[in-house]
Amino acid sequence: MRGGYSQVVAAPRLPKTDRATAALAAVAFAGAGAVLVDQFGRLLARRAHERHDEQHPLALAPAEAAKDTIGVAVSGYTAAPRSETVLFNLLAGFLGAFALVRLSTFGIRERWGPFRNVHVRGRHIHHFVPGILLAFSAGIAAVVTDDDELEQRLAIPLGAGIGLTFDEAALLLDLRDVYWTRRGLLSIQLSLGATAILSIAILTQRMLRRGERRQEEQGLIPPAGDHLSAGTGALA
Repeated sequence: MRGGYSQVVAAPRLPKTDRATAALAAVAFAGAGAVLVDQFGRLLARRAHERHDEQHPLALAPAEAAKDTIGVAVSGYTAAPRSETVLFNLLAGFLGAFALVRLSTFGIRERWGPFRNVHVRGRHIHHFVPGILLAFSAGIAAVVTDDDELEQRLAIPLGAGIGLTFDEAALLLDLRDVYWTRRGLLSIQLSLGATAILSIAILTQRMLRRGERRQEEQGLIPPAGDHLSAGTGALA
């Protein structure tokens, strides 16, 4: 305070582009989480309805619904056609590599955790280098093999390699290290991350619905009531 006048310093506000980026990330993660929350809610309603009819306590219904959700996911994945499984694994590998490399590069920048830059003879090795090698290796292995199950598994490292490479697409395009600039972050990373998350959410939902029907046919979960039957028929 000086001369009876006090100056209030306003908290810094994020630029519009950064706020838009944060909003995009929030929407993407919310969309992915909503799929599992919706599936859990559907199975919880089944268990609660079953326990109400049999006059059993409802306290165990959430735990049973959580177990049912895991069973539905596993059953839906195994029952999915090869094309969906390959694409699911590809997107899962992409998203996993994207999240891991974002975490590791942030740790390197802030100097915490075990993450460190890799140098070979004084040259900084960017992560698009192992990404390209990983994607090429998985792709070549998938081409030369004649094993459908192995090809489905190879989709995971292929997606991871693509994720590592695309994370530094701005550097490859500009031939300059713009990784931490707004151009490098906003134009590529979060848009690709949101696309992967939303795409995997759609495929996951289809697998969960298929697994739900399969588990119901096997008598492992209670049958759907009239309030749920209409929702499952569209994805039969």
